[in-house]
Order: sequence, then C-alpha cells, then structure tokens
Amino acid sequence: MNRNFLYVMAGLFIGVALGVASYYSFPDKATAADVAKYMSLISTIFLRLIKMIIGPLVLSTLIVGIGHMEDAATVGRVGAKTMGWFVCASIVSLILGLFMVNLLQPGVGIVIADQGAQTANLSTAAFSIDNFVEHVVPSSIFKSLADGEILQIVVFSIFAGVAINALGERGKPLIELADNVSHMMLVITGYVMKLAPIAVCTSVASVITKSGPGILLNFAKFLGGFYLTLVILWAILILVGYLTLGSRMFDLVKRMYEPFLLAFSTASSEASYPKILDQLERFGVPRKIASFVLPLGYSFNLDGTMAYCTFATMFIAQAYGVDMPIGKQIAMAAVLMLTSKGVAGVPRASLVVILATLKQFGIPEAGLLLILGIDQFLDMDRSATNVIGNSLASAVVAKFERSLGPAKDDIGSAPVAEPQPAHA
Repeated sequence: MNRNFLYVMAGLFIGVALGVASYYSFPDKATAADVAKYMSLISTIFLRLIKMIIGPLVLSTLIVGIGHMEDAATVGRVGAKTMGWFVCASIVSLILGLFMVNLLQPGVGIVIADQGAQTANLSTAAFSIDNFVEHVVPSSIFKSLADGEILQIVVFSIFAGVAINALGERGKPLIELADNVSHMMLVITGYVMKLAPIAVCTSVASVITKSGPGILLNFAKFLGGFYLTLVILWAILILVGYLTLGSRMFDLVKRMYEPFLLAFSTASSEASYPKILDQLERFGVPRKIASFVLPLGYSFNLDGTMAYCTFATMFIAQAYGVDMPIGKQIAMAAVLMLTSKGVAGVPRASLVVILATLKQFGIPEAGLLLILGIDQFLDMDRSATNVIGNSLASAVVAKFERSLGPAKDDIGSAPVAEPQPAHA
C-alpha cells in the first residue's frame, strides 16, 4: 500500500476528529459556519487547482489518443463500444436504485416538518434542448477550457484528433506537442497532489463542523440503504469486470484505491481524474483508449449518480406518501436516463435532475430539502463509485479492442509526476 494512500487516509480520519471537536467547541451555528468556511479554503484551493489541470489534460491526451488511432472509423468503433457500455451500466444502476429503495422503504415513517414555501434554490432550466446543446457544442475552445466544459473539450478534441490524423506526416509535430503538454500536466498534477491529504482533512472537517455528526444519525436508514445499494453496485461492477478481465480485475481494483479515496473524501470525481488516467496506463490500457473513454465517462457513465437519482426520488415519494406504481417508476427511470445526460457541466447536477423529476411526477418539490443537508455525504460515495465505473469502462473497452497490454509496474511503485511515455 503506497504512502500517498496512507497520507490521504490519515487526512480523512484527522478531518473527522477535527470536525467533531470543532462542532462541539462552537455551539453557535453562525460561528460554526464561519469556522467551516475557513476550514474549507484549502480544499477549495485544491479543487480549483484540479480544475485548472483537467481541461488541458483532457484536451492534450484525447488529441494524442485519437491522433494515434488508425482512422476515423476506428474512432467511431471505439466510441460505439464506449457508449454501448455506458448505456448498459446506466440502466443497471437505475434499476438497482429502484429495486433497493422499494425493498428497504427508507422514506416510510419519515415525519415531514412544515417547510412552507421553501425551495432548494436550484434551477431546472438546464433541461431545455438549447441549454443541452450549449453544454455539448463549443463556441470557443478557449472559453470551454476556461469554463471547464468537459463535453465541449471532448467534441473539439475529437475534431482536432481526426484532423491531425488526416494530415499524416504533417500532423506528427502536433501530436508530439500535445503529448508533451499532457506529460507537463501530469507533472503539475504530481505537485498538486501533495495537497491532497490536507485538502481531504479540511473538506471533511468543514462539513462536520457545519452540520454536526448527528446529521448522519437522523437519516441513518436513508444513508445506510443508499450505501448498501452502492456496495451491491460495486460488487456487480467487479463481477462484470472479473468476467471480462479475469483475475486482472483485482489488480485494477487495487490500483484504484487512492483515486477512490480521493474522490470519496473530496466528493469530487474530477479530483481523481489525473490519477485514474495514470494508473490505467500503468495497468496496461493504452493512452489512446483511456484518454478517449474517461472524459466521456465523466459525462455519460456516472453509475453512482444514476443509482442515487432513482433511490432519492423514490425516498422523497415515500416520505410524502405519494403513490408510485411500478409502471410509473419505470417511466421515471426512463426520464432520469435521458435527463441525466443533459446536465453535463451543471453545478450539483444530480440535485437538479431530481428536482425536475419531482415536478414531472407530482412529488412535492420541497422534498428535496430532506436530502439537501446530507447530500455532501452522499456525494462522497457517488463520486467514489464513478471512479470504479469509469476505470472499469476504460479497461473493458481496451479489452474489446484487443489493446489491453500487461501491467507496466508494480502497484504504487511510481508517482504521478513521472508518467510513462504514451504508446500508439
């Protein structure tokens, strides 16, 4: 087990202890909120630095990956396999969330306080076709990089990679430039990751200082039920991975310990992106595959988020006593399957998806306030689950393409700051 993982684990436990101590040291809620705000500064800096890296890293690695593919037909074939996997994984996640929430009934018996005209202060405007197109089609690659619009960066990178491929010999210097940029960004990632244990500590401490450890007990059934759902989802993903990759699936899981913990403790899938990319290449997934599948996965393969959308929506319906026959639940899952793909780049996307679904199926919108306070804790597990889903998707697509090579190192033997050369 490498030292980075141990440092992040230590940061997590220290953060919990610090948060509990701070919560009881500052009984005044306003004071506790101020303390939590100052605590979160380091984690905010860390996440902003990660976002600084993501755009250039996705752009450069994806251009290199597509540039090394034989032709546009190869890009289309890999893209079709990738999206096919994503759709199947999303359906499984949605159905699992529905099954578990009906089995456990976590919302039954919840006492609803009078919430009056309170709202969750979230906009559902992101579900219009116009806004969906705006989040997919870039008007300027520089604006997309500045705004962190991953899907727009992916679209531009696909065009650029295919065009460079078509240039033949004239395109090789551009591929080399993009490859050098990607290596530079991975070195910068190594520097930024030095902050990870401190960021994890302050992120967890901030949440507990503000909300208190008691918030977990108040919704223990909901939290426990959803965590159990994700554990089952992990088991399904690992089983499918074993059937596809054989015993190498266990090696992949070991390699994802650190990205998993990083995503869990920061409640951000983006925080683990560079590390996943590095570990996938060390695992044997060619850079051209990993750099193509991962960015798409961050928009279309959010397995944890899919399970959460059905689980949380039905939880609210149960809490309010809204009748949801099986046919209506299936229709709701179908709607979630579509609408969840249209909120790439939308802040707190899962909550926006749930709010729109509540409105559409006649469930009180104020019910979102039931889960708003504990969403941070739920987001931690969702983000970690997305790490498993996206790393598995990359490895499986590489296997389907007969491009999965042997592991290039022992687990944890080298830092992110010293990436292996890209391979065609």
